[in-house]
Amino acid sequence: SMPSEMLLKIFSYLDAVSLLCAGCVNKRFYDLANDNGIWLKIYSSRFPPKRTVWKMNSETETVSLGCAAVQDTKPGYWKKEYIFRQIAAVKTRVMQLVKPVDPHTGLPCKNREAIRASGLSWVIVLKDRNGKEYVMEQADLSFKDTSVTIFWYSTSWPCLNVLSTLELCGVTPLLPDQSRAASKNGPRRRSLIAKYSLSNLTKTSVAIGADQLVQLFGLNPGLLLGLWKGKNEIAFVMASLHYHQLLERSTLGSATVQYVLSPNKPILDDVDPEYGLHDYNLHLDMHSGSHTCMCGTFKNLFCRKGDIQNGYLRLMVVSVTDNAKHLPIIGTVGLSWKTDVFKGNVKDCYLMDVTVLDETGKPFWCFSAPVYMELSCKTSGLYDYMGHIYTIEYADSEGKVSVDLVWLEETKEYYVVNLVLYVSTKKVNSWYGTNY
Repeated sequence: SMPSEMLLKIFSYLDAVSLLCAGCVNKRFYDLANDNGIWLKIYSSRFPPKRTVWKMNSETETVSLGCAAVQDTKPGYWKKEYIFRQIAAVKTRVMQLVKPVDPHTGLPCKNREAIRASGLSWVIVLKDRNGKEYVMEQADLSFKDTSVTIFWYSTSWPCLNVLSTLELCGVTPLLPDQSRAASKNGPRRRSLIAKYSLSNLTKTSVAIGADQLVQLFGLNPGLLLGLWKGKNEIAFVMASLHYHQLLERSTLGSATVQYVLSPNKPILDDVDPEYGLHDYNLHLDMHSGSHTCMCGTFKNLFCRKGDIQNGYLRLMVVSVTDNAKHLPIIGTVGLSWKTDVFKGNVKDCYLMDVTVLDETGKPFWCFSAPVYMELSCKTSGLYDYMGHIYTIEYADSEGKVSVDLVWLEETKEYYVVNLVLYVSTKKVNSWYGTNY
């Protein structure tokens, strides 16, 4: 029953985000919240007009965006202009931050700053068999050299037995504000990153680790579910996301469709028959989610044609016979987890970040995934080491990683004594335009 003039007066005191929220109440509020006079005031305060006219005395006078600008435009025009300018300003800022590249990783140096400048966060959307959605906001996150680890924990998880899918999405505010944290109730955009099936999880998946309280289940790509032992209920969810094109995947998709990465254009070279087999670089991180256990950069990796077998190029990174390259695993072994009440460490589990660069320094194969150690049936043939041998294996559609570690009882630490990359020939051929 309140007159429109009074509502417009009230709306004129709102900021842009609050005004957009008010416009979602009903059609009348939507029409009033589109008022060009209010939005022109907001637009002019954020983007002062730059047009000028010259007088005879050489003084300048700013052209006022007054009544004409309001009357000659359709309702909502200045709202759209304000939103487009705000988004463009944030994109420009983010592009400036991601331009410098780290020569060791081939990735932008300021990913952390770019993520914060864009207002980016991540949510998981749990859907039950009836289509009901449960949106869980991120509780914590940890930045590493080449990845970010996101944690979700709550005391009000839906029952796992009724859930069908889990969707991992990037979320950005429609109007990022650098001076304050993004509002969870404000207008936001959602970009689907990955979708996982949760149907019969404990029957179709194998637990990769456990401690006294939880069991860990890994889902590709890069997702970990912690379930309370004996209850079949979710304790926490953890996702490890590699920085390579993370901003694009987290912002440029839609709520239902993933962003499609642009294909690589092959560089043809008929002169060198070994093209595509040499000058790879590897940056490897192994961490527990909270601290880094191992970090190394390995340059000038190559493969001979005779080492191409079973559809894979074999790249030797650390050899058993080269003691100088053997690397220790530093700190507490295991994957750290926490909830609102409990915390723990699952032994022999890690998060592995692999970044392989081609000869031009361009990211070639990148992933971040949970892995676990298993006791190997191999016997140590190394005179310098006396202890049990453990293995870590990882595989996806683009390649495989094989790691051998030796446990040193005297110093109570693991040493990486063998590390081999197996890159799919299909991946190499599509990347370089070769025919191995």
